[in-house]
Amino acid sequence: MILTALLAAVSLGSTSISTARASSIDAAFLATASFQATAQKPAKTSDSTRSHKARAKKSSKASRSHSAADTVPSRKVPPQPAFTVAPLPNSLLPKNRIVVYYGNPLSKKMGVLGEYPESVMLAKLQQEVHNFQVADPATPVKPGLHLIVSVAQGSPGKNGMYRLRMTDSLIDHWCKLAESKGYIIFLDVQVGHSTVQSELQPLIPYLKRPYVHLALDPEFSMHHGSEGVVPGRKVGVMDAAEINYAIKTLADIVKQNNLPPKVLVIHRYTQKMVTNYREIRPVPEVQVVMNMDGFGPPWLKRDSYDAYERMQPVQYTGFKLFYKNDKPMLTREEVVKLKPSPLFITFQ
Repeated sequence: MILTALLAAVSLGSTSISTARASSIDAAFLATASFQATAQKPAKTSDSTRSHKARAKKSSKASRSHSAADTVPSRKVPPQPAFTVAPLPNSLLPKNRIVVYYGNPLSKKMGVLGEYPESVMLAKLQQEVHNFQVADPATPVKPGLHLIVSVAQGSPGKNGMYRLRMTDSLIDHWCKLAESKGYIIFLDVQVGHSTVQSELQPLIPYLKRPYVHLALDPEFSMHHGSEGVVPGRKVGVMDAAEINYAIKTLADIVKQNNLPPKVLVIHRYTQKMVTNYREIRPVPEVQVVMNMDGFGPPWLKRDSYDAYERMQPVQYTGFKLFYKNDKPMLTREEVVKLKPSPLFITFQ
């Protein structure tokens, strides 16, 4: 994702960031506008993607042999999840499919949230909700927003953490927008050189709201062998212990505030970026979605989904679609026919 084309002053309807604070955020974004452009995202591929590309160089027929209509998984029998948790009656999953628009409103290049005016973006989201309802009439669709609230940076910043936190006013605006529409919202964290523990603390007041959920992006977690590396120079790593910390934090919030279960989304597009996946422990209060990230041709995305979602199950699965970088983008009907059928859909 390229952090460019930022607004000099950001107006958020009835709520706005102060000019001074907005300018400091924009300057921080602009100072690192190109770092993600040269990172993994533009060639966002999984381990299997790179091997497939290498194989394709040896034989162009090999890549063409993957049919765009093929939704058949490998014949390998997937293992059972390490932990099986029955959903509580008021859980979102598996009785719904969640469809969200992803991004940050300060950048037109990070996803749909910043690419269009709010009214246009919301109308497009509602169309996608309708599209998925048509593709799978048996599964109700729950719309949502997916807001990156801690954004990895190519420079250390004043705190040396290589991440920039969004202002309370920006987060509050988007949370209230989601609430006003009857949507849910995911607050997405790219920790950089910070930690999951540190980045969750300022989000707890928002996570106490029943419609606010959490997402973690291991790609920009520069730990476990990536210490000292600038985010974007190398794919980051997140371990099950950090994910379990987030699960416990969310579970405590749910129990202490008598809330419906939370959903925790973990983005993934390589095997190594999530370690010890079988130690990830969902609980009744927190439903875990492993979200297949990354863009590419349909056959490659199916192979990655099969390798990292079907063959390495945790609890529920998700799938990200890129309007501009998936060539071609899988149809909604093709997505719901994936095995297992993903119940969390992200559009970027």
